[in-house]
Amino acid sequence: MMSKFFSNKILRCLSIFLLFNSNISPARSSSALAAWMLNSNGVLEFRTKSNSKLKAYFQKGGNVFGDRFWIDFPGELQTPRTIEGNGPIKEIRLGKPIKGKTRLVVEFSTNNNLKPLNWRLVAIDENRWKIKLFSLPKNSFQTIGEGIVRKPSPKLRTTQKPINSRKTNYEFLKLPDIKRNKFYVVIDPGHGGADPGAIGIGGLRETEVVLDVSKRVKKLLTEKGVKVRLTRNNEVDLDLPPRVSIANRTDADIFVSIHANASRGKRRDINGLETFYYAGWRGRLLAKNIQKHILKVSPGSPDRGVRQGRYFVIKNTRMPAVLVEIGFLTGRLDSRRLEKSIHRKRIAYAITKGILEYLSKTG
Repeated sequence: MMSKFFSNKILRCLSIFLLFNSNISPARSSSALAAWMLNSNGVLEFRTKSNSKLKAYFQKGGNVFGDRFWIDFPGELQTPRTIEGNGPIKEIRLGKPIKGKTRLVVEFSTNNNLKPLNWRLVAIDENRWKIKLFSLPKNSFQTIGEGIVRKPSPKLRTTQKPINSRKTNYEFLKLPDIKRNKFYVVIDPGHGGADPGAIGIGGLRETEVVLDVSKRVKKLLTEKGVKVRLTRNNEVDLDLPPRVSIANRTDADIFVSIHANASRGKRRDINGLETFYYAGWRGRLLAKNIQKHILKVSPGSPDRGVRQGRYFVIKNTRMPAVLVEIGFLTGRLDSRRLEKSIHRKRIAYAITKGILEYLSKTG
C-alpha cells in the first residue's frame, strides 16, 4: 500500500514551496535537485534550487522489495542512475518518472523496522532540507551522496559576556507590577518545524529567533504572576487554526503572536519594527504599548508603525490580539541585533513591559 506523508502523526502528501533566493550555483542538470547526502546517522539531507515545489512519498514494501521513500523534484534529470547502498539501504535511484520531473528513491533492505509516521522534513537553510529516516549504531552505515550540501546554518548566539551592574539598571529591565494570578496570556511563536519562516543573513531562521523571544516573555510574565501558554514550545509545525483554538479554548485575556520580517529581494537596507492589530481600541492599545517599548530597545531601527492587519491569528481570536514583527532578518541592522542573545532579551523585556502596562490599564 502506498501512502503520502507530511507530519509525525499522519501519512499524507508533502508539498512545500521553497520561496528562497539561492546564491549557490545549481547542478548542471535542469533538475531542482542540486546535491544530496544520506549520512551515517540516517539523516537524508539535500539542497535544491530556489522556488521549488517538492512532493515526498512512502511505500510499504513486501516480500519482493523493501520499503521505499522518494521525493519528486521539478526539472528533468539528465542522467538517470542507480547507486548501491549498504547497511539498511539496498540502493538509491535517481530518475525521471515523467517528463520534466526528477525522482530520488531510497529503497531499504527487507525486514527494516522503519517508523515513517515519525518522519519530519525540516528546513535547515534557504534551500537545504533534512529528514531522519533511521537510527543505527555508530559506523554501521557508510555515507552515500552526490554534490556538496551547504554547511549547516549558524546557531543563534545563546551565550554572552556578563552584563555589568550598571547595565542591569537599564529602564527596559524595570517591569511594572500587576495583580498576581488574575490574567491569562497566550504567546504565539510564529512558524516552526518544517516551516522556518523568514531566512535571514547568514541563515538566521525566524522560527528559532521568535521561539527564543517567546520563551523569555513567558518566563518574565510568569514571574509577575501572569498565567502564560505558548502555542508551541519547540520546533514543531503548527497550523494557524490550532493556534487560534488554543487561545479561544483557554479564554485568554490577550493573544500576542511574535514574528520576524523579511524583505522582498532580501534587501539589506530595509529594517524596522511594526505591530498589527485586527480591530477595537483594546487591540490598538496593546499594539501601541508593545510597539513603543520594542522601539526603545532598538535605536536606529525604523518605526514602521501600528497598523490594522487581517492576519488569521489576530482576526479569529476572541480576545484583543496583536502580531509583532520584531525586525527584518534580511536587514543589515536588525539581523545583526537579532542573532545576539542580549538583544533578544531586550526585545522580550520590551514586549513583556507593553503587555503588563496594557493589563494594568484595562484589568
